[in-house]
Amino acid sequence: MKWRLIISCLIAISTGMSAKIKEGIYRGVLFLDESKGIELPFNFSVKTQGKRIVVLIQNGDERIRVDEITQKGDSLMIKMPVFDTGFKVVVLPDGGWQGVWINHYRKEKKEIPFKAVYGVSWRFPSSTSLSSTAVFEGRWETTFSPQTPDSSKAIGIFHHQEQSPFVTGTFLTETGDYRYLEGLADGNTLRLSCFDGSHAFLFIAQKETNGTLKGDFYSGAHWHEFWEAVKNPDFKLREADEITTIAHPEQPLAFAYPDLNGKEVKLSDKRFEGKPVIIQLMGSWCPNCMDESAYLSSVYKQYTSQGLEIVALAYERTTDKEKAKLQVNRLIKRFNMTYLVLLTGLNGKDQASASMPFLNKVSAFPTTLFLNKEHKVVKIHTGFSGPATGKEYEKFKEETERLINRLIHE
Repeated sequence: MKWRLIISCLIAISTGMSAKIKEGIYRGVLFLDESKGIELPFNFSVKTQGKRIVVLIQNGDERIRVDEITQKGDSLMIKMPVFDTGFKVVVLPDGGWQGVWINHYRKEKKEIPFKAVYGVSWRFPSSTSLSSTAVFEGRWETTFSPQTPDSSKAIGIFHHQEQSPFVTGTFLTETGDYRYLEGLADGNTLRLSCFDGSHAFLFIAQKETNGTLKGDFYSGAHWHEFWEAVKNPDFKLREADEITTIAHPEQPLAFAYPDLNGKEVKLSDKRFEGKPVIIQLMGSWCPNCMDESAYLSSVYKQYTSQGLEIVALAYERTTDKEKAKLQVNRLIKRFNMTYLVLLTGLNGKDQASASMPFLNKVSAFPTTLFLNKEHKVVKIHTGFSGPATGKEYEKFKEETERLINRLIHE
């Protein structure tokens, strides 16, 4: 309530004159829980290209270009790429920004207070206990919500940059990864965050005297759970190819959904005849789907001349066909996707499972089906381990392209 009043007042007293946007680095903060002082920091840079304002959000090695920005006087309306989220901010006299991040996918707690300070390059505040010791380096067997019915396993992968206190990493799960995390080791305390327009992740952990990590995980303002981890380079999750299964793999697959122009497309259409096909169950709202779409876009360009077809079935978070079409088109444009995208008119894993009755279930988005030339399923991959996972991503690409070559030439 306090933040909304402040923002309303700032907008009300706006001069109407276009504020000067300072170029350079900023430290942004999302205030997840003001009463408990829970703050999610991230960094971004601003530059102007002609009359266009461009923001580059930084998470580890990732740079997210944001260029759908409208300025009116002292106010900025910032639309995040691909996702149906954005910022509404006022430019302050000192060059900082203040406002809210709005997540239109959510019905509750859809607005989070936001503030950015100009000229600050650090992400998390540090104390004098910083050292170059790689306290958190390595692979960690992780348990989210330990000793509860919702308990789940993951693998934490953390890397101290050049043996420094600056840490990057991610968490691998059976349904995907937590994308690019960046943060700081301050003594025995680890802090990591990620903001990509859909995810707003904050991890805090303390290393205990026995070597165990214990901490908190926040996702936006709506989710909090505890987590713990022990260093274990040998721990493995279930293979992504074993989670979703097909009841009758000997039977050819079939589907029929409209493309973005409303034309019905069937797997039995002549364009697919005698060709291997990859079917991607995805949504434009899904960051892991975004990573996979970027990869499949390059795969399609490489192998389409050899007969490979790729079809994405979009399960959007809206029943409004025009809005779904708009969101999917933004994804297509962002990653120069030239393969087919069809609108299912459905959303959620339950509806996806119902639309694919030959599968035991759809556990995650994305789920990717690999079909041979007879359109029989030869592999089902649940989730996506993207470029933030390093070796896991390279392994996935190598195995996938080996399979594609086999399907093309067999």
